[in-house]
Amino acid sequence: PAPSPRSYTTLRDEAVKLFNSLQQLESERDPVPLMQGVLQTCLDLPPLVDEIYCQLVKQTTEPPAPGGQGDLHYWQLLTCMSCTFLPSPPVLRFLHFHLDRRSWFPSSEMAKYACFIREALGKTKGRECVPSLEEILVLMQRQEMICTVHCPGAPTCSVAISSHTTAEESPLVAFVSPQVAQELVSRLGLSQSPNLFALYEQSRRREQPVGSATLLADVLTRFE
Repeated sequence: PAPSPRSYTTLRDEAVKLFNSLQQLESERDPVPLMQGVLQTCLDLPPLVDEIYCQLVKQTTEPPAPGGQGDLHYWQLLTCMSCTFLPSPPVLRFLHFHLDRRSWFPSSEMAKYACFIREALGKTKGRECVPSLEEILVLMQRQEMICTVHCPGAPTCSVAISSHTTAEESPLVAFVSPQVAQELVSRLGLSQSPNLFALYEQSRRREQPVGSATLLADVLTRFE
């Protein structure tokens, strides 16, 4: 990934700054840029990942206004963290204990976030980029992103992806297989070619195939 343009001080000072950002998050009308800033700091300074997880667990434990705006913002940031970073094993065990608390009412928003986060942690393997602003918005609603793919000889199509979807797992693979794939192969004169399908990312400067293990969410973030 491209180096971050940010400059940092000591880990202790940055941890204090992140704590202040979390305090600000409670009353922030538009929390998305602030959340992305916290995520970027954690990506640039990995030792702070555990720190933020612990702070978020603390903030979502017996909050003064359960389900209020500040409480939901903390759960939403915790959701974004779970789709971006894995904490160390001890913190992960602590986090799972927090998510499995019996005090969450099954129909509450907190319980829904806890369930989403628990599932995300089982899929997260690490990101090259922090979630885009669009991805953060959909994660806040526990939804999938809709991305547009341009197909040769066919109109564009929209596919739903999660923060964990790789190029190999893309719903587009199912979209073009097998009947549509055969038609495209025939139109492109690739009947004798072993190459049947690939995703490409194209920008003003370059065009390159997307590796099968590449997270599509990272590709979208690079365009942002």
